[in-house]
Amino acid sequence: MTKRFLAAAAFVLLSSTVTVSATDIRATFETACPFGDCAASISLSYLGEFVIPTGHMENGVEFGGISGLDFDAATGDYLAISDDRSERGPARFYRLDVDVEASGLKGVSVVSQVTLKDNNGEPFAAKTVDPESIRLGKDGIYWGSEGDGKALLAPFVRVTAPDGSFVREFKLPRGFAPTADKSTGIRDNLAFEDLAVTPSGDVFVGVEAALYQDGPNPSLTSGSLSRIIRYDGASGEPKAEYVYPVSPIPQAATRADGGNDNGMSEMLALDDHRLLAVERSYAQGYGNTIKIMMMDLADATDVSAIASLAKTDQRVVPARKSQVLDLRAIGLVPDNIEAMSLGKAKDGTDVLILGSDNNFSTSQKTQFYAFKVVRRPQQ
Repeated sequence: MTKRFLAAAAFVLLSSTVTVSATDIRATFETACPFGDCAASISLSYLGEFVIPTGHMENGVEFGGISGLDFDAATGDYLAISDDRSERGPARFYRLDVDVEASGLKGVSVVSQVTLKDNNGEPFAAKTVDPESIRLGKDGIYWGSEGDGKALLAPFVRVTAPDGSFVREFKLPRGFAPTADKSTGIRDNLAFEDLAVTPSGDVFVGVEAALYQDGPNPSLTSGSLSRIIRYDGASGEPKAEYVYPVSPIPQAATRADGGNDNGMSEMLALDDHRLLAVERSYAQGYGNTIKIMMMDLADATDVSAIASLAKTDQRVVPARKSQVLDLRAIGLVPDNIEAMSLGKAKDGTDVLILGSDNNFSTSQKTQFYAFKVVRRPQQ
């Protein structure tokens, strides 16, 4: 991180207050006054874990790759997108029934499976799309494709109808499309992972780590400057861009030749300027570290006119952020968490649901966690 970001990127990480083991149902974790703002306090109570093993089949297609999740209040179902690149089956999303109430998480089952269609009305051909995020918007289902840096496929955000058919596409700002010389644009597999829709209808889209022109990936000693695009949801036109400072990699690999990483794998809007973000790290020989952060974009600099964060002399104020929950620190063993949604339990309880992408690997699992939302930020 360059010196001009040091003061601007300073933030306080407030650890959750842990009173009992997270393996106990209704264990409560509170983050009071993040950023010194007591109106932003949040409190979560653990409701349990449910696992769908790798290899589970639905309608003749392997279930897995869950990379985005959102609640449909009209049906009580959850939309869940798979990051299958139309290789095991057509690119698709699911409707899930999440059986959870204040007493705990009891199960997750598939209600239906919907094939995503390209702008010609056809299922996506293999390796032409990488679905990673999904949200309900005012005029349809919003979903994001990460693109493919190696194949020079640009990321995108599109709107689909409930039956999966194409409605429209958002405009991609300059600087995000991949380039052959890697001078600008997305890094491969580190692009559009995050999607959030605000109460006002604005849409936030985040990259997992820095664009090539904005600086390096996270390391064990330094973080990475991830851009967040703010769209007008109705028009699909970009309104602003902000910087989210991804933290350094929290854990070294335990194998001498092992790799590690860290990145922002999901966002969720709490209101028009506060969001939750998942920072998902993996270290070979150790596993995943999953931290939920709260960010506030209220005073963040609009960097849409800055071509390169690594080369600008302009003072940039990134999003403020504060840690809400470290899943390992509270006693859980998280898999590859990439999905997060607020929703309603069967008894009307407000809940936060997390889901993991199993990468269709037999060494991983599709894992869901549920938390009761005891208190959430106030306007």
